[in-house]
Amino acid sequence: MSEPGYEAARDELVEVVRRLEAGGLSLEESLALWERGEQLARTCERHLAGARERIDQALAVAEEDVAEV
Repeated sequence: MSEPGYEAARDELVEVVRRLEAGGLSLEESLALWERGEQLARTCERHLAGARERIDQALAVAEEDVAEV
């Protein structure tokens, strides 16, 4: 199974949190949702870290271009 994109993971995480906050779930259901939420949060973090890295690389190239002028 492939990892969802950032937006899909974020949206599913929002739904997981909403369901947990609403309550009325069994302990087993709550634990399963919590675990899924943790997975989704890690996925979001990986996507954000990748985006940060791309931005840092782009800024470094831009700074090199300015320094050469």
